[in-house]
Amino acid sequence: MEEPQAHNDGEPPKSSTTPVSPTCTSPTCVTCASSTSFDPPPTQSPWSEISPPPTYRPIRAPAINLPPNTNSQAIILAPVPRSQKVLPVSLPHTFQSPSKRIHSPDDIRQFINSDSCMNFLGFIVSLSESIRSHKLSDSFHESTTLKKIVSIIETLIQWTEEIPPAQQSSRYGNISYRTWHDRLVENSESLMLLILPEHLKSSLVEIIPYFTDSFGNSSRIDYGTGHETNFAAWLYCLARMGIVEEVDYQALVSRVFVNYIELMRKLQSVYNLEPAGSHGVWGLDDYHFLPFIFGSSQLIDHKYMKPKSIHNEDILGNFSSEYMYLSGIVFIKKVKKGLFAEHSPLLDDISGVPTWNKVNSGLLKMYRAEVLEKVPIMQHFLFGSLIQ
Repeated sequence: MEEPQAHNDGEPPKSSTTPVSPTCTSPTCVTCASSTSFDPPPTQSPWSEISPPPTYRPIRAPAINLPPNTNSQAIILAPVPRSQKVLPVSLPHTFQSPSKRIHSPDDIRQFINSDSCMNFLGFIVSLSESIRSHKLSDSFHESTTLKKIVSIIETLIQWTEEIPPAQQSSRYGNISYRTWHDRLVENSESLMLLILPEHLKSSLVEIIPYFTDSFGNSSRIDYGTGHETNFAAWLYCLARMGIVEEVDYQALVSRVFVNYIELMRKLQSVYNLEPAGSHGVWGLDDYHFLPFIFGSSQLIDHKYMKPKSIHNEDILGNFSSEYMYLSGIVFIKKVKKGLFAEHSPLLDDISGVPTWNKVNSGLLKMYRAEVLEKVPIMQHFLFGSLIQ
């Protein structure tokens, strides 16, 4: 061991640069080399190459608990879906009973690349654009047909009052929902005839299956984004037949779709419908997707409300009745307990996006990738003459 260096007057002590000899038995100060009561710092990392130290990650890092094989990078790089004018059918038209045709990823790829899928997705984008920067209470064109569709949905809501839930021990899947759904199927034809003109009554065979499959599955007593997509497909079929027109799109969202969501939340609450094909906490929502697309479009260019505003309880309380995105957040917070970042991490992460325009475009890409391109969801989708 080297002798301690002498301290020069008026100068600070100089550190020893010679390493401690391996034969040293007592720890020394790195400044003056005098004995200390603490062990010297280790000269090598205590971590082996086999077991490196844990890496710190912030609690909101989206990669901590993401499910494996996520295609988030592919979603980010994908182009944003564009709006398209609905392709009208040529009359007279031969309608056909729709059937399931997707059974494998190859079937999905064929559907996604088809003109029919692009036009259907373009219809959804058009609905999103129709409500852009509009509150639900804003004035809009509402045709007689649109009023009849709203009346049909209000009738379905009334049925939930007439068919109370059965007393049972199971948490999910109240069997009274089957009674409600049976009534829906029995009355579906008469309900459709309220909006169909005489020359389109032959379309009943094709549009009724989309309609009855829009409100959940009576066997499994569940509901998910696939059923929601069927409702959008039913509206698309009406648009292809000219029953609803482009001028009606804002009312389709503000009146028809909003009432549809109200009905579905009523069914979920009354009959405890199980989430169909839920991704758990890593899904956008257990049941819905489209309200967040339309709702984010409503908030584009809003002067005060930003994506992070979903964490402001005053904003949620005062404006959820005007904006579907906020309404969806309120409903989630009502039915789920605990920290929002824990039970809805994806929505929590989206709140960090700077603008609603980016949120909207990202959700449109995500809808295509996580709904329309997923075999477990689209294997139940129906194809006929209007959606091929």
